[in-house]
Amino acid sequence: MALAPSGLQAGSATTAGNAVESSKSAVSWAAIIAGALTATAVSLILLALGSGLGFAAASPWQEARPSAKAIAVTSIIWLVVMQWVSSGIGGYLTGRLRAKWVGTHTHEVFFRDTAHGLLSWAVATVVTVGLLTSATSSLVGGGVQATATIASGAAQAAAPALAAQAREYDIDTLFRRAQPDANAPAGDTRAEASRILAVTVTGGDVSPTDRAYLAQLVAARAGISEADAQKRVDETITKAKAAAEDAKQAADAARKAAATFALFTALSMLIGAFIASVAAALGGHQRDEH
Repeated sequence: MALAPSGLQAGSATTAGNAVESSKSAVSWAAIIAGALTATAVSLILLALGSGLGFAAASPWQEARPSAKAIAVTSIIWLVVMQWVSSGIGGYLTGRLRAKWVGTHTHEVFFRDTAHGLLSWAVATVVTVGLLTSATSSLVGGGVQATATIASGAAQAAAPALAAQAREYDIDTLFRRAQPDANAPAGDTRAEASRILAVTVTGGDVSPTDRAYLAQLVAARAGISEADAQKRVDETITKAKAAAEDAKQAADAARKAAATFALFTALSMLIGAFIASVAAALGGHQRDEH
């Protein structure tokens, strides 16, 4: 009966060049899964804590309500803290719980520990995203869906409506009277004026012809002079332009906020991956020492 060469570990194989290579995998999946589940649980705890603190800071009163910038900065900081703490705890446990590699160079041990921490972070990230997508879809998904509706759906719905108003505006122009009919139904007059403002203000500015016609409409319906009616028209056009500009600025601010949040989310995930790797190397080093 042949005996194995002395000094060889169980699960090792001898090659033709007398080099010894372990037949066991260098990946300790049990430790990785344990660390990932712990990191996931800590992430959910911190998420619930951050949500509670956010709701506590919110107020229906304008003077007591934090600014949008303060809320954004606080959310980003809390996101980084979540990744830092959960990844650190999960990575450290992964390093402490992995199997000890006997006869392995210290550099290789360090690499394996950092790789185990990275794998633990990756599994925890996938599990956390899956849980948030399924279990809290009514909360988080509802907010995301509402934001998407405002950002894209509302814009898509407004485009056909604006096109229909433009067609109605062209027809109004085709049948426009030299002098407005003071006896026309008030609803028709209001609708025509609304179409003129909606189409022309969105397009850039109200033409002098439309301004004069609106002034005639107002003078005929309100029983005032055309000079006073012109002032009303100018004031209304100014307000409509300001509202359109505010809507553009709000949409641009929402776009920038979404881009900033996405960038800082990616940055926080990179920080989490780094912390998990370092923590796993620290935990593995302490495991081998003791």
